[in-house]
Amino acid sequence: MYDKKNIFAKIIEKKLPSTIVYEDDSIMAFKDTMPIAPIHIIVIPKGDFIDYSYFIKQSSKEEIAYFFTKLYEIAHKECGGDFRICTNNGPKSGQTIFHFHAHIISGKNLGDLG
Repeated sequence: MYDKKNIFAKIIEKKLPSTIVYEDDSIMAFKDTMPIAPIHIIVIPKGDFIDYSYFIKQSSKEEIAYFFTKLYEIAHKECGGDFRICTNNGPKSGQTIFHFHAHIISGKNLGDLG
């Protein structure tokens, strides 16, 4: 069940501050507060999606395409040609905030991150 009190839900509702790099009616992108690289951006849909699997199962093909197209556009604008996009799906994968999100990471040799 989706927790409407999770940190990303609070950021969407503007109850917590964030450094927003992109926002529209469907998605929001903001700088990670604990970055692992010089550029580390979180991209989230504004709906109540617990994880990647839930997002894929509950969204229309158009919503999925829109999210991933915008994810690419944000990555390209913020990072140029070199970036990593990743998401965790479930607690065993390392997911700690249960609102679907993708990380855009860049700005250093990412081979050093593992």
